[in-house]
Amino acid sequence: MPIIEGSFGLLQYAGTPATGTDEVQTLTLGGTITGGTFTISFEGLTTAAITWSNVNATLVAAIDAALEALSNIGTGNVTTAVGTMTAGVGTATITFTGALAKRDVGLMTVTSSLTGTSIVTGMVTTTPGVDSGGRGAPKGALLTDTTNGILYVNTGTAAGPTWTKVGTQT
Repeated sequence: MPIIEGSFGLLQYAGTPATGTDEVQTLTLGGTITGGTFTISFEGLTTAAITWSNVNATLVAAIDAALEALSNIGTGNVTTAVGTMTAGVGTATITFTGALAKRDVGLMTVTSSLTGTSIVTGMVTTTPGVDSGGRGAPKGALLTDTTNGILYVNTGTAAGPTWTKVGTQT
């Protein structure tokens, strides 16, 4: 855990600071879907009903908009993309970005009111999020690894720090 002195004037961290990894979750919509809706829940909040579409771009845009409408996600904090989807059936990936980047988040759940036959829905974490060290430190902040004295600078953002070693230290 970093020690913060002043207003991010100096951060100290035991060990090499983690750059972090954005979490990716994969939504599966399977079977022979003919219509209907579904919702997605994230950390206690549930989206409005998402109308299924056999047009991949329309469906992915609807999923993204519904998730970003949740107050615990917000605009620009997820990116939804087609995975293996064909005509609205298959997988879509949801990557946590922006304020939710570089962190481990809870697994979303899907509730289906889809129509058709052999309907299957699900959500899995395909890339676990890894918290970045020194979260909240502004771009340009310095961090010292207290185990070896190596100095790092944040070349990323406050929400998703990227800690870059300064110079050729060993």
